Amino acid sequence: MSPLALVTGATSGIGRAFAERLAADGYDLIVVGRDTARLDVFAAGHPGHDVETVTADLSTDAGIDRVAGLAAERPLDLLVNNAGVAHYMPLTDLPAARARELLGVKVVAPTMISRAAVGPMVARGCGAVVNVAGMIAFSGPAPAAAGPPRAVYGGSLAHLVVFSQLLATEVADAGVRVQVLCPGVVATEFHTRQGLDLSAVPRMSPEDVVAACLRGLELGEVVCAPGVEAAGLLRSAAEAGLAAFAGQSTELATRYRRAPAG
Repeated sequence: MSPLALVTGATSGIGRAFAERLAADGYDLIVVGRDTARLDVFAAGHPGHDVETVTADLSTDAGIDRVAGLAAERPLDLLVNNAGVAHYMPLTDLPAARARELLGVKVVAPTMISRAAVGPMVARGCGAVVNVAGMIAFSGPAPAAAGPPRAVYGGSLAHLVVFSQLLATEVADAGVRVQVLCPGVVATEFHTRQGLDLSAVPRMSPEDVVAACLRGLELGEVVCAPGVEAAGLLRSAAEAGLAAFAGQSTELATRYRRAPAG
């Protein structure tokens, strides 16, 4: 029996590259996206494979519930939570509907679909979950000049990093692997849809991002950063966070204590 993978956001970019690579590797596929025509084109282009297409809007409860149901019912070997939307703008300019859409696609959907898939994976003692985030997840302390304002977008990716790290520890003893994939700038439609022209900017190919992810799973990486050569940087970031977490006390820190008046 062929392994089975479910890929969200499979109609373009990194998601399409995942679907192509996994099909080449012999996986049966459940491909999820909002564009039915593109899903059908993908399925028609892989006549020798078992490809199930699912049209679903993961910014909605109905779309999330439909895909979560499939994740719970089917014996998934790999879940790739890749779907995304590019709402780059200051919080004060971000329409409420777009904020909800972004949080639905990048926070609620990966959380609920992972929740549905992980239980059966643990019961079977195998499986893997990949949550696609981005290096922007680590950009919180950056000055304003470092990039366009994107507090909600960056915050949603940071959620995926911590969520994946904690989930990895929860299921490690059950034989289930979890990875958060954090690419940098990738040559896809993502930025074009935002109205950004990055044609002159060096960009990684979606195929290289997928190759890094799959190799990272083999290496046991929980945080996979395809463009970061010095893996020690990622370890240092994790260690700094843990040091801050371990450095807390029930006593008020000195810097927050006021000197006696007078």
